[in-house]
Amino acid sequence: MKLNAKQLAVMAIFAALYAVGVIFLAPISFGPGQIRVADAMLPLTMIFGLPSAFGLSLGCLVSNIYSPFGAIDIFGGAVANLAACVLAWYIGRNGGRIQRFAATILQSAVVALIVGTYLSPLTSVPLMLSIFGVLIGEIVAINIIGYPLQEAIRRSTIFS
Repeated sequence: MKLNAKQLAVMAIFAALYAVGVIFLAPISFGPGQIRVADAMLPLTMIFGLPSAFGLSLGCLVSNIYSPFGAIDIFGGAVANLAACVLAWYIGRNGGRIQRFAATILQSAVVALIVGTYLSPLTSVPLMLSIFGVLIGEIVAINIIGYPLQEAIRRSTIFS
C-alpha cells in the first residue's frame, strides 16, 4: 500500500496523539484494570480510514515501550489496535448509527480479548478477570467517549 502525503499525515497525527495520550495517562493506561483514554480515538477510523488505523497501531507500539509488560505488550497491543480498527472501518464506514455503534462494540471486544488474554499470565490475574478488566476500560474509552466523539465529528460541517 503506497501512502500519499495526506494519508501519511493522517497516520502520523493519529500515531502522535495516541502515544502522547497513553504516555501522559500512563498510571491508568497499563494493566488488567486499565482505562486507556487514547482508545477513544479508535472509532475515528470509520471516518479517517485505514491510515488512521495504521497510525493508532503505530502510536500503540510506541507508547507501549513504556509498558511494564515488555515486548508482548508492545506488539500485542499494536496488533489488537490494528485488528479492532480495521474491523470497525470495514463494518462501520458506510453504515448508519446502529452499524457504527456495533462496530465500536466489536472494537472493545477485540481489544479486551487480545490484551486481556496476554496480560493474564503476565499479571497472574485469572483470564476471565483480566479480559473483563480490560473490557470495562475499553467500553468507557471506545463506547462511552469514542463513539459519541466519532458521531459529533461526522455531524460537523467539516465532514458534511
